[in-house]
Amino acid sequence: MVAALKVGIAGLGTVGAEVVRLIETQARTLSARCGRNVRVTAVTARSKAKKRDLELADVAWAKTPLELAVDPEVDCFVELMGGAGEPALSAVEAALKAGKSVVTANKALLAKHGVRLAKLAEQKGGALNFEAAVGAAIPVVKTLREGLAATAIDRVYGILNGTCNYILTRMEQEGLSFDECLKDAQRLGYAEADPSFDIDGHDTAQKLAILASLAFGTRVAQSAVYVEGISSITPEDLRAASDLGYRVKLLGVAVRTAKGIEQRVHPTMVPKTSSIAQVMGVTNALTIDGTGIPPITLVGPGAGGAATASAVVADIADVARGIRAAPFGRPVERLQETAKAPMERHEGGYYIRLLARDHAGTAATIATRLAEQKISIESIVQRHPNGSSTTAVPAKAAPVPVILITYATHEDAVYRALSAVQRDRVISGRPQVIRIEKN
Repeated sequence: MVAALKVGIAGLGTVGAEVVRLIETQARTLSARCGRNVRVTAVTARSKAKKRDLELADVAWAKTPLELAVDPEVDCFVELMGGAGEPALSAVEAALKAGKSVVTANKALLAKHGVRLAKLAEQKGGALNFEAAVGAAIPVVKTLREGLAATAIDRVYGILNGTCNYILTRMEQEGLSFDECLKDAQRLGYAEADPSFDIDGHDTAQKLAILASLAFGTRVAQSAVYVEGISSITPEDLRAASDLGYRVKLLGVAVRTAKGIEQRVHPTMVPKTSSIAQVMGVTNALTIDGTGIPPITLVGPGAGGAATASAVVADIADVARGIRAAPFGRPVERLQETAKAPMERHEGGYYIRLLARDHAGTAATIATRLAEQKISIESIVQRHPNGSSTTAVPAKAAPVPVILITYATHEDAVYRALSAVQRDRVISGRPQVIRIEKN
């Protein structure tokens, strides 16, 4: 029998503790599937004294992550501390330099230093596995890197943050405000006390940068991702979207265009008939469009101790089997540089909500400004205060919500037209604009 794979775990929080339990409870299954035993031989965490429901009597305790990373009694270093900087970065680098394999769930570390770490893994012969960093238990990394290795990917897009999807789901289903749903998400533990990282789109952006690298062979660069959060979305937008056959989701989208790889995170209207539109609550999903194949949608729990630990242990099992895949699907020297695509060049359909003033010629002025930018309107709906709608704007003293759906156009054209409409003083307030992503 091959010698056991000796695992060292840095970080014994919710995920780390669950990884220890899973390796213990699934020991026989792992041994049968890997052809060798997998054992946790050493751990480290911020507090050794903290009470944990774990059996660690026969496990060594390292004083620091760095000490654990270079421990000769550790074959596979598992980093579950989080954060793009220290101590995670130095510990992972040290483990790779020592020729060890590394398993991590740290999306922030990979989004910032992924290429540098992948190069080290290549040079020293260890694995760098990170399935749990994107989508937790959903096998998106292996699907893009290995399962679709012979497929040219055209687009990857999905719901990559459960907090945002929960908030938008509650807003839509119960007509609640963004603030009400956010407070409820915090009470239930779906959102942090400071939720900005999630609701402003940065969590999704880190995950998307990793996915884009796997899908298109680009160097991981969070700076190349356009980011917009969900705090501007209102119940009115969700009702209008539903009436028009759409649903609003915070999507991460990476797509191949004639001008390069476009990476963007923003609220998006998707057809109700799409697979992504059916994903509600804290669930995550990713759709992959590839040349010659129908779209593939992967759906599942994108966070949580058990789901994340499952992916971590699957990566450890690959190390035990001796599998060594290029971390981002191809050698680092073949990864291409990428830059942030200017959103003004983005092309697609748009949802536009305006508060039209009760002036003679308002509708004609709006139509003229859109026509000047060669924007064609697919539909126009006026929303009455009582929730009903018509296709004509009646004379009323108060501004009346008017909703426009455009055919495909360029973003800069949309904003030039809306700026002109604002200068004409025929609308109140700022227009609401939401991009539309077709199937």
